[in-house]
Amino acid sequence: MKLEHALHAARALVLADLAAGEVARADIVSLVEDAIAHRRWWVEQWPEGAAYVAGLVAQDVQDALLERYGRWPLCPVCTRGGDLHALDVEPELGPDPHWVCGKTAVAVAPVGSLGTTL
Repeated sequence: MKLEHALHAARALVLADLAAGEVARADIVSLVEDAIAHRRWWVEQWPEGAAYVAGLVAQDVQDALLERYGRWPLCPVCTRGGDLHALDVEPELGPDPHWVCGKTAVAVAPVGSLGTTL
């Protein structure tokens, strides 16, 4: 049950961030489902990693979007000055993941809460 809860929570958090950025189209939601399927296997192999799934799914979706569509999510701290770069997920492998500007080290929002800042 812990595994399913972690996967459902990760899906909901990443979908909330995609919706906040108005990019939650069907083809992009499919990328989330692909990431969930991949991380299901991963967390089945390492159950203690369930607390890390949300950040990993966010990174997986971010990587897939970069390959197909471009940077996401754009940093709201730096885009005002014309510097277009994506936010990073920190910690890369840890609980309580946040979207962080890699250039200024500003924590923008927890994963799942981009709607409060975009």
